[in-house]
Amino acid sequence: MSISTAKAQRAIHLAGTGVHAGCAVHANFTAPALTEAAISRREGHLSADGALMVRTGVHTGRSPRDKFVVDEPGVSDDIWWGSVNKKLPQEKFALLTSRVRAYLQGQELFTQDLYAGADPSRRIRVRLVTTQAWCALFARNMFIRPPVAELEDFTPDYVILHAPLFHADPELDGVRTSTAVALSFAQKLIVIAGTEYAGEIKKSIFTVMNWLLPPTGVLPMHCSANIGSNGDVALFFGLSGTGKTTLSSDPSRPLIGDDEHGWSPDGVFNFEGGCYAKVINLSEEAEPEIWAASHQFGTVLENVVADARGVLDLRDDSLTENTRSCYPVEFIPNAVRAGRGGQPRNVVMLAADAFGVLPPISKLSPAQAMYHFLSGYTAVVAGTEKDAGSEPTATFSACFGAPFLPRRPEVYGQMLSSLIAEHQADCWLVNTGWSGGKYGTGKRMAIRHTRALIRAALDGSLAKAEFRRDPFFGLMIPTAVSGIPADVLDPRQAWADKAAYDATAKELVARFEKNFSEFATHVGDDVKAIALKAA
Repeated sequence: MSISTAKAQRAIHLAGTGVHAGCAVHANFTAPALTEAAISRREGHLSADGALMVRTGVHTGRSPRDKFVVDEPGVSDDIWWGSVNKKLPQEKFALLTSRVRAYLQGQELFTQDLYAGADPSRRIRVRLVTTQAWCALFARNMFIRPPVAELEDFTPDYVILHAPLFHADPELDGVRTSTAVALSFAQKLIVIAGTEYAGEIKKSIFTVMNWLLPPTGVLPMHCSANIGSNGDVALFFGLSGTGKTTLSSDPSRPLIGDDEHGWSPDGVFNFEGGCYAKVINLSEEAEPEIWAASHQFGTVLENVVADARGVLDLRDDSLTENTRSCYPVEFIPNAVRAGRGGQPRNVVMLAADAFGVLPPISKLSPAQAMYHFLSGYTAVVAGTEKDAGSEPTATFSACFGAPFLPRRPEVYGQMLSSLIAEHQADCWLVNTGWSGGKYGTGKRMAIRHTRALIRAALDGSLAKAEFRRDPFFGLMIPTAVSGIPADVLDPRQAWADKAAYDATAKELVARFEKNFSEFATHVGDDVKAIALKAA
């Protein structure tokens, strides 16, 4: 190949990115080619089953404090500015971008042209430019891979410049540390620097979808989704560790997707073409689909530990508790290949309550659903992180995904409330956390009980049960469910010390009240009434 021809091909593969590379550009390599490149470049190694094992260095999770949105005319008035979306001046973004482009120019590059959005009328085209072969494979697994014919004239809507080993300069670039995740909605450009954690790639595009879709009448959601034999779609909202991926990966219900979806007038559609499952303590018996996918060639395993033979030890959290498996959705045998389904019949909100006071399942009114959606509650287990205290920590993340919301949470809350009312979906709050006491005293909810309760909710039988109102949270709790012990259904009865339960429940209610005060002036009277009831 002549020098002029090589330059022309590089220019084609980097069109729209602003990068003028002087080294090789590997465009749209397949999974085998990317795996081979990653191994030859010593970015990772194979497990005994052929999965690509990589480590992400000091960053074993997202860096939300290092996320910035460019302050630009025509955009700024609609941004939810604050700790989630920190302002980056245009001139600082321009300098950071120019420095990253200059860095990329001298590197061997891997590009991937991909779709975000299984609905062709609502998808965006994404071009990733990265210095790491394994990160290109991660993106190829996570997003939707266009047919080869559609790559010939691919023009990106959004570009990601991914420089994980480039260190930003806080003084020069206007950022907080050497790590930066900066988004310009006006320029349709994302710059990721100083972090090898690949989850930043997928979540940056999720943030873009959360920006683009609401004005078109489509609700973007941080949720998994599956579909029953009768076409009944179920949504599962939840923060990391609450069981969103596990509970939606049900052999009896085909999986639409495990993390990000849109709810449109036509139904639900997946934003992605892959899954990103947390695999610490993964059980082959309880989660066979995820287990099998994590033991296949083509999967990327982040910070998972193996022995000298490459046999995985999924219990080992020596690198991080946030061990991850990234694989194409087709690795799940009964996945919905089209990534689309009809209108949801059930909306499930998951909370891993380490305080042990929420019921295992409760039915929510539409107003309660909006209240708990805006609250986005779960609890972090004490002692799982260095210097953690002795008590669980309540975590509230609006819409079960605050770090990815460029607009105010009420925008998404109002849309969800309207869609629930329009399609008469049943709503449920499910505690996948503890019962019989706080973490350390009580026991984790048995997954077999949680699955049984969710199946009863999804098949419609639970909605016909007799319910009683919980005095602390105002939740409607079923009085009896076949196969579920009474002391499992009633969280207070599961505690040996009833007075301790009452005190802990009141404490958690107060935490809900304090958190919801931010939204009290932005919601309707029906939701305010729920907030007052909780108080």
